[in-house]
Amino acid sequence: MIFSKKLLALLALVPALAFANEGGFPLEKAPDRSHNMAALQNGAKLFVNYCLNCHNASSMRFNRLRDLGLTEEQIKNNLLFTGEKVGEMMTTAMPAKDAKVWFGTVPPDLSVIARAKATPSNTGSDYLYTYLRTFYKDDTRPTGFNNMVLPNAAMPHVLWELQGVQSAKFEEVEDPHEHGKKMHKFVGFEQVTKGSMNKLEYDTAVADIVGYMEWMAEPAAQKRKQLGVWVLIFMTIFATLAWRLNASYWKEVK
Repeated sequence: MIFSKKLLALLALVPALAFANEGGFPLEKAPDRSHNMAALQNGAKLFVNYCLNCHNASSMRFNRLRDLGLTEEQIKNNLLFTGEKVGEMMTTAMPAKDAKVWFGTVPPDLSVIARAKATPSNTGSDYLYTYLRTFYKDDTRPTGFNNMVLPNAAMPHVLWELQGVQSAKFEEVEDPHEHGKKMHKFVGFEQVTKGSMNKLEYDTAVADIVGYMEWMAEPAAQKRKQLGVWVLIFMTIFATLAWRLNASYWKEVK
């Protein structure tokens, strides 16, 4: 009995430990774009223009964008800039060796990044949505920018022309973990220079990019969910018929 109580207490503690280990900057909920084809198309355009210059998406072919309602002609005219064929993978022309020299690390492949960044308490989309909106000016960094979600990120703020430049404001407060020690607490952002978009427009654009990246991580997700509903309906009907048939059979035997 004592062992059982200890085991139950340990199992109850596991989720709390998982959440406690995450820590870091609080993530905001990413808007759902899964059923908005116009937003996903815009996200694909922004992804190709701003992300595909440095990052690969080597598990995705350009022609898969037809699932978003785009024709091959639209893909060729709007999303292919270096002579690739529509059937080719989404890869960057930047050599990995050069990327490591310029950024200190090879930019990760983004094919399934929206799934890779998921945690028990937040989706990968929440992580990406918050990450792309929390770059701030930091002259101590090689790129001139830092990030609240990923401190000392090697990635430059590629969307700065859209968002503009913002600075992070901190205030000195008492460290709750060490008495008498001070720490810097983040209290908000301050716009330094304006971008081509206002805050609402930029947040919408980031939501579209993140929505596309979530779709790219599993293009068949919506079809899988729809099929799952039909499977559950079929199993329910089948189980009901089997139950009634079983009752009818044993009624005659008795």
